Amino acid sequence: MARRARRAGRPQRAPWAGPLGLYHPGATVLHRARPGLKLAGLAVLGVAVVVATGPLSAVLALGVAALLALVGRLPPHVTLRGLGPVLLTAALVGAYQWWARGWAVAVEVAVDLVALVLTAVVVTATTPSDRLLDTLTRLARPLRHVGLPPETFALAVGLMLRTVPVLARTAHEVRDAARARGLERDPRALLVPAAIRTVAHARSVGDALAARGLGEEPDGRPSRRARP
Repeated sequence: MARRARRAGRPQRAPWAGPLGLYHPGATVLHRARPGLKLAGLAVLGVAVVVATGPLSAVLALGVAALLALVGRLPPHVTLRGLGPVLLTAALVGAYQWWARGWAVAVEVAVDLVALVLTAVVVTATTPSDRLLDTLTRLARPLRHVGLPPETFALAVGLMLRTVPVLARTAHEVRDAARARGLERDPRALLVPAAIRTVAHARSVGDALAARGLGEEPDGRPSRRARP
């Protein structure tokens, strides 16, 4: 009981938000840069890590990403914590590649993955979400020719950016609630409340979209877009 009380009395950590939803206000050169320029730089780095091969090129890409993070003055602790799952994934992928194809390929694949994600973190951390979505809407205008309105594409990206931190916070709160009851080892105490709250969040988002005319009509036909 005393152990549980000590756990319950500990200050709660801020929930992990992941690489998304990590905007950190600032006045650096990266904060002032145009979102389109930053997205173009991210695309160029993505092409570079595919074209260039070898551990040295991967380490150079990671060095560029780390330098950008320093220039953007990203909080180191929060950034590393958000990258935790990515680092774990890179370690597992690298271990498999080492076993299957050798250490050089393992280092290249794992480090390239971390470099790309860290660069994406820099973009989202130095760009307000509304400016990022406006830029994506303009870039997605050619999709109109294939039947996908750019506003719908931007809305989907915006929902993703906002949903991932919400789901992470839900999992964190459910885990704290189960720990306070001494049920942190019971899968039902973790999975059932998290699933219920996730479904409730999805329903509320769907109701909000439908209220703005972004759902479907009762006969299944797409509804008209909501007027501003």
